[in-house]
Amino acid sequence: MLLSNVVNNAAAALLMAPIAVSLAHGFDVSIDPFLMVVAVSASCAFLTPIGHQSNTLVLGPGGYRFGDYWKLGLPLSLVVLVVAIPMILLVWPL
Repeated sequence: MLLSNVVNNAAAALLMAPIAVSLAHGFDVSIDPFLMVVAVSASCAFLTPIGHQSNTLVLGPGGYRFGDYWKLGLPLSLVVLVVAIPMILLVWPL
């Protein structure tokens, strides 16, 4: 999730997917929940205007500063973590 805030979300997913697959094989469990965590995490670029195009588009017209994204982005990222991890494990069990 942190990586997607500094690089494009597709690039973050491509960088982290092989690591997730390797971890799943190392733990000898299904790779599906690991890859779903990568997909959800890569799409959660709420902390900076760099990670997603929409954040960059509203930066200037909205009068936002770089640090303003942390105010709502950090709680939203925490909500995603709290909801996504149990749901992924429920739908795609290890």
